[in-house]
Amino acid sequence: MALPTVQDLPGDDRRDVTDEWWRTAAIYQVYPRSFADGDGDGVGDLAGIAARLPYLSALGVDAVWFSPWYPSPMADAGYDVTDYRDIDPAFGTLAGAEELIARAHALDLRVIVDMVPNHCSDQHPWFREAVAAGPGSAARELFWFRDGRGPDGELPPNNWQSIFGGPAWTRVADAPSGPQREAARPRRGVGQWYLHLFAPEQPDVNWANPKVREEFEDILRFWFDRGVDGVRIDSASVLAKDPQLADFDPAAPPSPHPYSDRDEVHDIYRSWRAVADSYPRQRALIGEVWLPDPARFARYLSPGELHTAFNFDFLGCAWDGEALRRCIDATLATHAPVDAPATWVLANHDVTRTVTRYGRADTTFDHVTRRLRHGSPSDLTLGTRRARAAALLSLALPGSVYLYQGEELGLWEVEDVPDELRQDPIFRRTGGADRGRDGCRVPLPWSGSNPPFGFSPDGATGRPWLPQPDAWRDLTAQRQDGASGSMLELYRAALRLRRQLPGPGDGELRWLDSSPEALAFACGDAFACVVNLSDEVLRLPRHRAVLLASGELDGDRLPSDTTVWLRLP
Repeated sequence: MALPTVQDLPGDDRRDVTDEWWRTAAIYQVYPRSFADGDGDGVGDLAGIAARLPYLSALGVDAVWFSPWYPSPMADAGYDVTDYRDIDPAFGTLAGAEELIARAHALDLRVIVDMVPNHCSDQHPWFREAVAAGPGSAARELFWFRDGRGPDGELPPNNWQSIFGGPAWTRVADAPSGPQREAARPRRGVGQWYLHLFAPEQPDVNWANPKVREEFEDILRFWFDRGVDGVRIDSASVLAKDPQLADFDPAAPPSPHPYSDRDEVHDIYRSWRAVADSYPRQRALIGEVWLPDPARFARYLSPGELHTAFNFDFLGCAWDGEALRRCIDATLATHAPVDAPATWVLANHDVTRTVTRYGRADTTFDHVTRRLRHGSPSDLTLGTRRARAAALLSLALPGSVYLYQGEELGLWEVEDVPDELRQDPIFRRTGGADRGRDGCRVPLPWSGSNPPFGFSPDGATGRPWLPQPDAWRDLTAQRQDGASGSMLELYRAALRLRRQLPGPGDGELRWLDSSPEALAFACGDAFACVVNLSDEVLRLPRHRAVLLASGELDGDRLPSDTTVWLRLP
């Protein structure tokens, strides 16, 4: 595909022109297990990441966000943490992480690490001590241990269900160790129950306990002291729980919700912000906040709380002009009153890859229907065309943008992972009814014509932890490097222009006249973005030059499912 030449434009690189780098940053998410394998065991690691940092720098991103790299039994891909101040041996060492941070900074790449504050691993020293200590102990007060219901406590304390499927409670075997403990215990069968909103291997910690708050503030300082520029906060809205643990009906949740978006959570983030603000170089707090109410969402971005939060409405929006315009307007309107930057994201490690989703008849995304759409027909050619157009749209909008690894290569969802190789706990917890998220976590293809496609070094003895499709030979970074019209070169060109030009990524958005099934907007005085989501070819608005297009243009006409960046008169 021959595309318009990207013009060499004057202008300073906008990286680091302000301490508030997170307001306009392009942030690349690295999923460590699947990015690059340096030691040949089939699992990605810090050595592999370090070797590919020049690739990320050349891509043109401003920051790199690492999904959890802490010691973990990997019951949920590292989101079950046993030690928040170390690195899992499968990935490397703490010294290796410190060196990686320094090397990233040397390439002008900021570093963001994942923080998992709602739960830890059932192998965490705190939880192991709590199980051993028994009911009534101070150790159990760090979690949500409760007696069960029923004559012998055989029923869970309430009706809450795990987000991963099944009950949100698991029972432990409490063995009495003396007359005092036995006398203090009510009759309860085999033992108490503990709460886990996710997998049983991920017990929820009790944020009403001051020791929990002190611990995580110290963990923040630990990583900030090592040069980390920001933290992405996993499941940021569910830390606080109703102390009464009352039953609730998911179809008609009460207000306040018993465990989601409770008012108490904001006090936690105010204390975190104080920690971040105590450092001379700006450290950013980035929340994973899934909420349907824009006003409630905006509270997390109030002065003195989080700097930014993920915009999941945009991620889940249909490939439809009117729907996207409403979403963009609502996003900007939500962020403006609290003076917070919007964020734009198309995919991540929990989401069906963009190429596959945009190739389906229903292009929306949500976690409830994800499992129902697994394996449904997808036109990958159409999906790729739309993914290219969506990339330029997201990179043009004012605010920060997130890019999930492999999106710049145009990878699709791998939906035929054999059952015996699937590792997502959702697959097991639902008895296979939900195929899980492994399909978007398959290791990246870097080079060569056959798996492992350069993911592991030559002569490696370990196979990639998830199998790669043979057809990915056409999507390797090596094959796309320098290839006119490739997805990789489109992203490189767009990210370079985004830095050089005033307009894309910053400035106030104003809509231009267009048909309902097109998006046309200007940012700044001289930059415009036009997206054709209709089935018809549209005429471009008056312009001085074409800067970049996601597909071939027809003279002054914009084909369907194509985005163009224009320099205005």
